[in-house]
Amino acid sequence: MQFIRAIAFAAIAGTTILAATGCAVVRKQETVGAYVDDAAITTSVKARFVDDKTVDAGAISVQTLKGTVILSGFAKSGAEKSQAESIARNVKGVSSVRNDLVVRP
Repeated sequence: MQFIRAIAFAAIAGTTILAATGCAVVRKQETVGAYVDDAAITTSVKARFVDDKTVDAGAISVQTLKGTVILSGFAKSGAEKSQAESIARNVKGVSSVRNDLVVRP
């Protein structure tokens, strides 16, 4: 009976630890706060894309990891690609921008 209790306790403890660190492990970030900050940056960049008439917000994907914004998708011109990067760089909390946009001919 004590053996079963010990196993049950170990299983509960292990599950609790995994649940508490799940977000950090999956997103490869250290804290939930960092995840929330990245989500806010992503939302802000997307909102600024929508406000800017020279950038097609629907054609550009935005992801943020530890303050680094990753832009992917398609741009209609080099100017649109540059403008998207410039907008992203000027958002509060952005430490760097990786511009992987492809210019369609």
